[in-house]
Amino acid sequence: MPMKVLDDIKNGLIVSCQALSDEPLHSPLVMAKMAKAAEMGGAVAIRANGYEDIKAIRREVKLPIIGLIKKNYEGYKPYITPTIEEVSAVVKAGADIVAIDATKLIKPGDISTKDLLREIKKLYPNILVMADISTYNEGIEAEKVGFDIVSTTLSGYTDYSPKIDGPDFELIERLSKVLKIPLIAEGRIWTPEEAIKALELGAYAVVVGTAITRPQEITKHFAESIRKAVKYAGSK
Repeated sequence: MPMKVLDDIKNGLIVSCQALSDEPLHSPLVMAKMAKAAEMGGAVAIRANGYEDIKAIRREVKLPIIGLIKKNYEGYKPYITPTIEEVSAVVKAGADIVAIDATKLIKPGDISTKDLLREIKKLYPNILVMADISTYNEGIEAEKVGFDIVSTTLSGYTDYSPKIDGPDFELIERLSKVLKIPLIAEGRIWTPEEAIKALELGAYAVVVGTAITRPQEITKHFAESIRKAVKYAGSK
């Protein structure tokens, strides 16, 4: 089954269906319908956050689900499925792949990424585990310690990774040349052209979220672009 999941997502579009608690679409029902729309549109998998959302999406679609739970722990920076408690909830909800923070940052309970992965593999040997990383070295280390998949999810979101406006194509290209496990391109991908470029650079598959499933951010993107264009035209 794990190998079939990997075969199913190769060279495809993974749609991230997530809404934060303060956003209008925050609802398991809405996210499930969003995932169904993504499936109808040709997505090969869904990335989803939260036990209830994953459960609802599992009932709605037949696609593989990359599951995670975002939870903040006081005194610790990792928030993507940071402990075994969240991992267990993701598995129970029906995810095929569990995504966790695989940065160099210490996790709640003062454990390392390697220690958490070891515990996951012991409890859930048949579950694929995705490493959400922010740098080249973290990607290399993720493969070394036994992750099944690496994703560039956190590039630009740690204090020590490059802050760039668009996708981190350099990171995608560098890692795709050396990793033997699948590399997923994720982060600030707004256009089909950017998604295609990521695949051309060696990505196994591409995740797109905000540009497809967060209407308030899509609207903001259009509105700001129009305002800038109008302001520029008026300054001539």
